[in-house]
Amino acid sequence: MSDSKPRSPRGHPSTPRAALEALLAEPAGGPVRRALWLDELDQRFRPLLPPSLAAHARLANYERGRLVFVVDAPVWRAKLRLAAPELLDAARSIGLDAAELIVKTTTPVTASPQSDRKAKPISAAALQALQAALASLKEPDPSGSKDAT
Repeated sequence: MSDSKPRSPRGHPSTPRAALEALLAEPAGGPVRRALWLDELDQRFRPLLPPSLAAHARLANYERGRLVFVVDAPVWRAKLRLAAPELLDAARSIGLDAAELIVKTTTPVTASPQSDRKAKPISAAALQALQAALASLKEPDPSGSKDAT
């Protein structure tokens, strides 16, 4: 028996790493490369953030001298903005030409208040009105008579 690794039909190892490397080699891999670069940059920033902020802030983008962070609540937005001079200095210390700090707050996804409401039973009068409205939308009788009874 051979102790070689299983190969995909094209002769490449069928591993997630090989698939990622193949994707990155393609011209379409640009966004993936950028996302990986931003993630690496975020990992380098994490120890430079004030300890109380590190769990609540994430580097979202860096472009044309702008650092964009995303935080999970307005209080962390305010605290991160107060730390802007130190963060810009930290960015310069790791080789970025950062001149501006932008902080955005994410909004948590919650169920709408209406989805928690129970449907009320329909009254007899409302039911009759609804049935009359539906009946008016029906196709006319092909025989031409107005009364189907």
